[in-house]
This record gives sequence, C-alpha cells and structure tokens, in this order.
Amino acid sequence: MPDYQAPLRDLRFVMDEMLDYPAHYARLPGGEEATPDVVTAILEEGARFAREVLLPLNQSGDQEGCLLEGGEVKAPKGFREAYQQFVEGGWPSLAADPAHGGQGLPHSLAMALNEMICSTNLAWGMYPGLSHGAADALRHHGTEEQQATYLTKLVEGVWTGTMCLTEPHCGTDLGLIKTRAVPTADGAYEITGTKIFISAGEHDLAENIVHLVLAKLPDAPEGSKGISLFVVPKFLPDAEGNPGKRNGVSCGSLEHKMGIHGNATCVMNFDGVRGFLVGPPNKGLACMFTMMNAARLGVGIQGLGLTEASFQNALAYARDRLQMRALSGPKAPERPADPIIVHPDVRRMLLTQKAFAEGGRMLVLYTAQMLDIVEHGQDASEREHAETLLSLLTPIVKAFLTEVGFEATNEGVQVFGGHGFIQEWGMEQLVRDARITRLYEGTTGIQALDLLGRKVLMSQGESLKVFTKEIHKFCKAEEANGELAEFVGPLAKLNAEWGELTMGIGMKAMNDREEVGAASVDYLMYSGYVTLAYLFARAAKQAREALSAGSDEAAFYEAKIHTARFYFQRLLPRTLAHARLIQAGAEPLMALSPEDFGLGFEI
Repeated sequence: MPDYQAPLRDLRFVMDEMLDYPAHYARLPGGEEATPDVVTAILEEGARFAREVLLPLNQSGDQEGCLLEGGEVKAPKGFREAYQQFVEGGWPSLAADPAHGGQGLPHSLAMALNEMICSTNLAWGMYPGLSHGAADALRHHGTEEQQATYLTKLVEGVWTGTMCLTEPHCGTDLGLIKTRAVPTADGAYEITGTKIFISAGEHDLAENIVHLVLAKLPDAPEGSKGISLFVVPKFLPDAEGNPGKRNGVSCGSLEHKMGIHGNATCVMNFDGVRGFLVGPPNKGLACMFTMMNAARLGVGIQGLGLTEASFQNALAYARDRLQMRALSGPKAPERPADPIIVHPDVRRMLLTQKAFAEGGRMLVLYTAQMLDIVEHGQDASEREHAETLLSLLTPIVKAFLTEVGFEATNEGVQVFGGHGFIQEWGMEQLVRDARITRLYEGTTGIQALDLLGRKVLMSQGESLKVFTKEIHKFCKAEEANGELAEFVGPLAKLNAEWGELTMGIGMKAMNDREEVGAASVDYLMYSGYVTLAYLFARAAKQAREALSAGSDEAAFYEAKIHTARFYFQRLLPRTLAHARLIQAGAEPLMALSPEDFGLGFEI
C-alpha cells in the first residue's frame, strides 16, 4: 500500500517564508485567529487524519467501489465512519462564516488541508468537497430562508451538497439542457429531468443531500440565458429543519468508471420533485458559477495532491530498488547493484514530479491568498486587484495542475517499472484517479478558452497585464542580483514574450475567431509554465536569503534552489514548443474538411 507524509516543511516554507501568511492573516478580518501556533496545529492534525484515517481506505475503497441497492448507495467500507470523524473534528466548518456555524478561518488554510486529503483519498474527499461549493452558492445567492434551512447543516457537514449540471445530451453547452421546472401553487417548483455524472449524488455518509440543479422555466429564453438554479433536497426539511419526507429525487444507476471508484458518480432522476428557486429566474448559470469556480480550484488541488502522492512513493521505491550499476561506476559497492535513484533518467522522472508538486503548491497557495483577499479584504482596490488575479489564475490552476498531475502520476508508474502496473503498489490507481481531473469541472480545452478568450482577450489583455506587471517588477528588482541571474533573465524574456504572443493571437482573431480555439490549449500550458517559473524564482530568492542568514536547514534550501534550477533548465524550455504551436495558427487544424477525416475507411 502506498505511504504518505504531509509535506509540512514545504507548506511552511511557502506559507510563512515565501508568501508571508502570518502578516497576510493578520490583515484579514477574523484572520487574527489564524496565529502561527493555530495554523501549525491545524496542519499537523490534518496531516494525521489524512495519513491515519483516509490513506488506509484509499486502495480498499478503489477495489470495493460503491454499491447501489434499491435506489440507495453504500459507500465503501470505512468511508462513513471516516466522514463522521471528519464532521466531529469540525473540519467542514473550518473556513465557513461564523454566522452559519463556521469557524471563520481563512480559505487558504482549508485549501492547504485539502491537498492532504487529495493525496491520501481523492474519492473520499469528493463527498465533503462539493458541499463547500454548494454552501458558497447559497450564501451568495440564496434567500434568508434558504440560508437558514440549508447553510448551517452544510457547514456542519451533517448534510452534503452536489451540483447537477450535465445531462445525457449536453455537457459543456448547458444551454441545451432539457430539465424543466414548473411553478406550483405554493411558490415551489416541480423539477423533472435526468442529470448524469453527479459526483456524490447518492450515498450513506450524511443524513441528507442538498442538490443544486440547473433547469429551465416554461417561459425561459433559449440557450444559456434561460437557465435557472434550484435547490432540491433528498429529504424535505420539516418544521424543525430536520430531514422529513423523502423527495422524488433518486439515483438511477452508478457510472462504471476508470477511476475514483470510491466516489458515487450517479445518474440522478428528478421525477416531479420539489425544488426551490435560488437567485433570479433565468440567472442560474451566473449563480452556479460561484460553485463552479470553487470546484475548479478544488480540482486543481486534486492534481497537486496526486502529484505529491506519486512523487513520495516513487522516491521511496527509487531509493530502495536495486538495478544495474551507475554508468560512472558503482555507487553502492557493498550491494549487488545500485539503487535506481542513481540513474539519470530516474532522476529526471523524480525531479519532474518534485518540481510539479512544489511549483503546484506555490501556485495553489498564491491563488488561495488572492481568494482570502477577495472574500475578506477590507481595501476595495486590493480586493479588485486580487479578484483580477484570481479570475486569471483559476483556469491555470484547474487545467495546468491537472495536466502536469497526470504526467507526474504516469512518471510514478514508470519509476516502478513493471511493478507500477500492478495494483498492489497503488501507483496505477493514482494514474486512473488523475485522469478524470482533466475532464470534470470543465475540460482542459474549456479552461483554455476561458483563459484566453474570456479572461485575456475580452479584457483587451488588461487582466494579463496585472500579473505580468507583477512579474516585471520582480525581475527589475532582482536584475542586479547575480545569485538569481539564472532565473530572473529567462523569466523576464518569457514574461515579455507572453504579452507578444497574446497580441499576436488577438490580431489574428480579428480576422478569424478560430485562431483563439487553435491557440488556446498551448496558450494555457505556456501560461502555466511561466507562472510556475515566476514562483520558483521567488522561492529561489527566499532560499538564497535563508542561506545567507546562516540557516541551520541548509540542505532544505539548497534542494529548493536545485529544484528551481531543474525546472528552469529541463521543464521551462517546453514553452518554446508551445510558442511555436501558438504561432502555427488555425490553418493546419481547419484546412481538412470534416468529411475528409475519414478518407481511407468507411464510417
């Protein structure tokens, strides 16, 4: 079975040293409660829960899967008990508003905890994970009565939430949904339709499940402008706010999936069930985006968590597994062969995983800092600045970290060789679980269109300039620092090229909108690599300063600099290929007609 140790030292480096979370928390209303001692205690206890409670259930949950009997779903053995411990420990309420029973701690602290959960049991983590988004949607858009009925229960974790968007005939294009909502005499709505791919749609972990459902009213406009949002509980709350009469919502079947077997991915049937409008009529998609954006950040953290888990286990195996001698001569002459970690290609794979784990952690915690400011910042201009960065970085967090997360878990299997292909080692499960992260909550292609089309080009590049200006200021401030020259010089050039590539796409798109779609995925990956380069340069600066101050953790800081150097020399050059592909334009993709794709065989 795979093992896991929470990367607490690296978390402290990013949070305390690089991003100065103590000062950040001190500036937030309520953040003064997140003292260094409190943060340390929460992270250490979260690490214990993840390793001792969740990790032992990961492989067994994958092998057992969920069971559907008589419309009721049973989660794998131990999942329910683990969830009860999670609720009793107060973990679901960590970053929620005290007005609804939450502890009021910063969102970034909950996101750090979420990484540990994703590393140890991603399938289990999806049950409570979606509840946060449901609570946010109701907090921002629900009526006072809806908030009183559902929010406290969701915050406490005794009820869980879902988001019900996708239907058999439509995924991304939600304007095509067929689920209908008909008003009733008492002000409620009768919801009828079928939703698919609903994570945690039915289970036995909590006493009630609160579904947020997209549907169309009888007089709704066509397309996405005619979508409304409804709250549909599994059990209708009684006068005391407890689960009462069973609503008509039911699980028709469980999807048979490649991975995340321990999570119930359901086909949900709404057969004239009672639902209640959330937000204005026909504005449901905007309301649901509150939940979707939270989920997209959460999926990016899933990619990070799986990367870390794969790296830790590949590293342990590479240190222990004996195979051949080093090309430069024996490194362990007392043993029959050298451990495979001495071989350059194994080191390439391990360092790739390590760089993506550490870089991804910096990106998540940097973005989490922006989320804290957006939610709790007191200065309006600071909130606006943070919101621009959060909006820009969200598709990068979601798509880039899941793309490289899938690469990293594949490299983990490769380090194990044939043993990586065998279930008992647990490495192949990480690959299977990672694969879905590139799909749900908006595929990589959708995130790329969101980044390039909506966030960058629709703002005339202004949102990007906010971030590239920050990078430019860093480079100017450090351009005379000889110890950082290997990082600052390449970063400054890429930062300038980022703007040039953006302008080039924009100019082409004025004549052909297909240029946006043709460039988008490479643009997103390019953006991700440059973003991590900026963060690694900052990390190297922090490490240099610690070494100059005579830190007694010299090995840690030297390793941080070496990892940054590996990233800049062995991973960052991938931007060259992405830039060339962006510049190739749409013509090579669009020249062949759809009919000609099948030439040479019958369809």
